[in-house]
Amino acid sequence: MTGYALGGVDVPPVPPAQPPARRWEVPREDTPREPVPPPPAPPASAPAAPAPARARPEVQHLGDRAPTYAAEPGALPPADPADLHALTPDTVLEGARYGSYSLRAASLRGDSARFRGEARRDFLLTARFGGGDEALVLVVLAGGDRAAPGAAEAAAELCRTVAGAVGRSQERLSEDIRAGRRDALRSGLQRLTDRGYGRLRARAAELGLAEDAYTAGLRGLLLPVDAQCRTRISFGAGAGGLFRLRAGRWQDLEPAQEPSGEPSVPSEPSGPSGADFRFRASVAEPGDTLLLCSGGLAEPMREEASLPEELAARWSEPEPPGLAAFLADTQLRLKGYADDRTAAAVWEA
Repeated sequence: MTGYALGGVDVPPVPPAQPPARRWEVPREDTPREPVPPPPAPPASAPAAPAPARARPEVQHLGDRAPTYAAEPGALPPADPADLHALTPDTVLEGARYGSYSLRAASLRGDSARFRGEARRDFLLTARFGGGDEALVLVVLAGGDRAAPGAAEAAAELCRTVAGAVGRSQERLSEDIRAGRRDALRSGLQRLTDRGYGRLRARAAELGLAEDAYTAGLRGLLLPVDAQCRTRISFGAGAGGLFRLRAGRWQDLEPAQEPSGEPSVPSEPSGPSGADFRFRASVAEPGDTLLLCSGGLAEPMREEASLPEELAARWSEPEPPGLAAFLADTQLRLKGYADDRTAAAVWEA
């Protein structure tokens, strides 16, 4: 403020009040001085406890010896600037939950391909066809021989061809599953699979490649969205596997004859080099875990007891693992097994 104007007389503003000066008393010479106590020390506070470390899924190995290659990706595969859509990521993760089941799926580059800077040859495709209770969830995966020049392209083409055919036949397939028509499902899915492999053979001829250089093992899984239908349909040909964890024990569901008497392999040849077409229709029980996988994971599941034992311990919890934990589980490493791994697992509530 600059002051008030009163009849042309400027009145300066009143200065703000100042606190009275503190008066210090100087003791007389004959007055004994009393010691001034020091200011009280601030209360000692206990040091803050460090925040607990967050548990992270870790890439581990089984067995006494570590695998030859590093656990994490190394070199990237070479890229063609004119063909960038053909680049394949190192890892793919997928998940879903419908009705009484939870789905987890992953495809990852093998240790050998990571070290050599080669692209992932396995392929994974998940899709939902239709809507409402009639909808179907499809998981289809394929894995080729890492030494074959056209393995990656063949796996991708095979999955997309079969998935497209399943999608176009979704209504009929859903009706057959809900009605329990196993024979119709077996013959229909085998025709779709045969057409996929027929297309690969034609493409191999166009490229001037041998049939076994442009092919892949195939596994497919059909899951109804309807919570009242617990039928699970699996099919495929060539390398790969289907396993079930029930009551803490693994069962290999692809031998020619199961102990229960349910045939899983019909006699008609199909797929690469006349490999048997595999089909299974089963009713899921609460607590089951169904594992569908490419050859890169099926081989150690069958040949190394430590891997199924470890997965049984990890997957026997009431709730399924999250995506990150599932990825860490599926890449449990073993010396001598460095191929790509692709897996889809279904947990039944």
